[in-house]
Amino acid sequence: MSKKTPSIVVACDGSEHSLNAAKMAAELSEATGHPLKLLTVFPGSRAEKLVISGVWPSDIEQEQKDFGNKAFDAAKEALSGTVEPTEQILLRGDPAHEIIEYLEEHPGTHMVLGRRGHSMVRSLTLGSISEKVMRHATGPVTVVSK
Repeated sequence: MSKKTPSIVVACDGSEHSLNAAKMAAELSEATGHPLKLLTVFPGSRAEKLVISGVWPSDIEQEQKDFGNKAFDAAKEALSGTVEPTEQILLRGDPAHEIIEYLEEHPGTHMVLGRRGHSMVRSLTLGSISEKVMRHATGPVTVVSK
């Protein structure tokens, strides 16, 4: 079995919480010397809504690319003057599931993500992406909550 190069991957969606996570990931990348990668997940539910509303598959692909570019651009702006990301990873589906699957397929990855801070009731009934990832991750996860 070949050993994979460790990396720091930050889940970003353009929110303030994910931008704070990107800054923390940059600090970890600088401290460890591991490459920093950006990851975002185009929500499968959003794609399904577009299909139901009659949007062409090619337009959905463009919507997905636009979603990714917006999230990546916001993260890169937040990182300006620090570490330069080495890769941008755009996935599609349920965000928690896709992040967990990515971690399983990429051993040695340290995932950094933001926590939105939903109410206790909402977190208990729906769960949050960060809680699901922490519960099922196969590697280190850092959750940034400010």
